[in-house]
Amino acid sequence: MKFSLRLQWDAAANPLSRMVDEKRRTGVRVLDLTESNPTRAGFEYPREIVEAFADERALRYDPSPRGLLSAREAVAEYYAARGRRVSPEQILLTASTSEAYSYLFKLLADPGDEILAPRPSYPLFEFLAGLEAVHVRQYPLRYDGAWHVDFGSLELSPRTRAIVVVNPNNPTGSFLKAEEWSRLAALGLPILCDEVFSDYAFPAETPAPVIAGGALMTGSASAGRDAGDFSRVLLPAFQAPAFFMSGLSKIAGLPQMKLGWIAACGPGSEAALERLELIADTYLSVATPVQVALPKLLGSAVVREQIRERTRANLSFLRKVSRASAVQALNVEGGWYAVLQAPRTRSEEEWSLHLLGERDVLVQPGFFFDFETEAFLVLSLLTPREIFEEGVRRILEAC
Repeated sequence: MKFSLRLQWDAAANPLSRMVDEKRRTGVRVLDLTESNPTRAGFEYPREIVEAFADERALRYDPSPRGLLSAREAVAEYYAARGRRVSPEQILLTASTSEAYSYLFKLLADPGDEILAPRPSYPLFEFLAGLEAVHVRQYPLRYDGAWHVDFGSLELSPRTRAIVVVNPNNPTGSFLKAEEWSRLAALGLPILCDEVFSDYAFPAETPAPVIAGGALMTGSASAGRDAGDFSRVLLPAFQAPAFFMSGLSKIAGLPQMKLGWIAACGPGSEAALERLELIADTYLSVATPVQVALPKLLGSAVVREQIRERTRANLSFLRKVSRASAVQALNVEGGWYAVLQAPRTRSEEEWSLHLLGERDVLVQPGFFFDFETEAFLVLSLLTPREIFEEGVRRILEAC
C-alpha cells in the first residue's frame, strides 16, 4: 500500500519519551512540568458546564455552515466584553483552532505555496500545513529582555500567501507590539492571528505598547486586561485581511468540547467568509450540542479564573527563586508557559534527559519549539503548584 507524501513524518519515540515511559512503567513518580491539558491539572469544573447541555435544542439537527446564530452571537458578546466590535456575520465556527488553520490554508494557498510562521513557536503548524500540501517558512523572534519579530530575517517569496501570528506566542508568551502589527499589516498579506491564550496576560516587566488581536493598547502588556477590561482599546483600520482564531480549549479550559472559531476582518473579508462557508459546509464538523451550550460555556469564568490564579502564582514563584540562580527565567507576558535558559554546559536534550533521569523532573527541550540556540527548557505554568514548585527546586539544584 502506498501512502500520501503528506504523511512522511518520523513517528518514532524520542529518547525523552522512551525514558518517561520506562520510569512510569517501573512506578517512579515523575514531576511532570509539561502538563498542558487543563482537565488533568486539578481544576474544579462547575456543575453548570454539564447543565449547559441539558437543552432540548441539542436534539434537533439544523446544520448551519457558519454555525448556529445563537453560538456566533455568544462569540460576538465575548469580544464585546473585551471592547472589540465583531459582528456574528464576521464569525465562522470550527471544531477546533487546528481545524480553523486547515480551513484558512485551504482558503488562501494552493499546493506548493507557503505560509510564514514564527520561530520559536508551537510545532503544530508544519503538520497542519503539510496535510494541506503547503510549506511553512519560519520568521524568527529575537529576545533582548523581551521578544520581537526580526523583520530583517522575515523573507517573502512569490508563493508566500499568509503570515501566522500567535498572540501571545506559545511558548515565549510574547504579545505582538503595536509597531510590529503595523509592519506586518503593511506587507499586504492575510494575517492569521491565533489568540487562544489572550485571556491569560501577566503583569509586564517592561512597559510597551502591545496589540491584542488587532486592538491597540498602550502601557504594560496587562494594562486593561487583568480583569478582562478592554474599555480602553481602540480598533485600528486594517491594512490587510486578518483572521482571528480562538476557542473553548483555552478560554474555558474545555479542549474536549471541540469548538473554535474564525473572526474575519479587513479588506476582502466578506468574500473570504463566503468561501470559508463553502469549506465548512463540506464538513459540517461542529456538533450541535456544544453550539447550543456555547453561551453558557463562554459566560462561565470559573475555570478561567482558576487558570489565571495558578499560572500567575507559578510564574511569580519561578521569577523569585530563579533570580539568584544559574538559570534565567525569560520575560513572559502571557499564556500558560515559561521558558528557562539553562547553562550551556549541556545541550537541551542532555539537560532534559539529565533532569528526568537523575531528578525525576519532566520538562520540554527548546528544540521541540524550534529555539535556534542552546539551552532552553519549557515549563507549563498550568502544573499544580506543589508539583511545579518542587520540580523547579530540583531544576535549580541540578543547575
